[in-house]
Amino acid sequence: MTFAHVPPRLPRPVVFDQLWADLTFLHWAVDPADVTPYLPPGTRPDVFSDGATYVGLVPFLMASAGPGTKLPIPYFGRFLETNIRLYSVDDAGRHGVVFRSLDATRLAVVLLARWGIRIPYQWSSISLSSAGPVRVYRTERRWPRPRVTSEVAVEIGAPTEATPVEEFLTRRWGMHSRLGRRTMWTPNRHDPWVLHEASLRHLDDGLGAAAGFPLNGAPTLRPLWTPGVRTQFGRPTLI
Repeated sequence: MTFAHVPPRLPRPVVFDQLWADLTFLHWAVDPADVTPYLPPGTRPDVFSDGATYVGLVPFLMASAGPGTKLPIPYFGRFLETNIRLYSVDDAGRHGVVFRSLDATRLAVVLLARWGIRIPYQWSSISLSSAGPVRVYRTERRWPRPRVTSEVAVEIGAPTEATPVEEFLTRRWGMHSRLGRRTMWTPNRHDPWVLHEASLRHLDDGLGAAAGFPLNGAPTLRPLWTPGVRTQFGRPTLI
């Protein structure tokens, strides 16, 4: 199974432009049958050649975010975020991401996303601390309740090339999301990832369990860290 290193041409206009920085990927293999109930209509679990699909825990810094290709929005365009994500494919063969939850530190962003574009953002207190090659991400959900926490610590290693399954999980050029009884496809494109090996030093996560997937065991795949990529999103369309 091969995924294009270069994304398809992004339809104009560009709706959002942002930077995903200081990002860590953690992934667990799961049975596709366990994922199916959480996917929007018209999509199904995207299954790798080993017969598994995956759940990802992805903490990072959102920076330089803003509408279109204009200047980023001060204050609201920079915040920490932690995602629980699934992997989807639709009948048109578009390989996407489905977010089970997105915890973010900006309440205004959370409210706009939840009620404006129906993406399941949660308002949380999140910190990112650095000590040499070590990154520690701490998340505590504020709203909606109940309280949920997550703590991830990784040590960054040498640059590395993605394996086929890592390409399958990181070369995603869009997002599937639910809009009432319909499904939206939102295309995106980003620069190639500069990936580093990482070792997991600590994991105590409740976000996965709150999303239906307990993630406290060791990840199935090796952790990866990246300094980040610039990302642009196109206009959503109904499928």
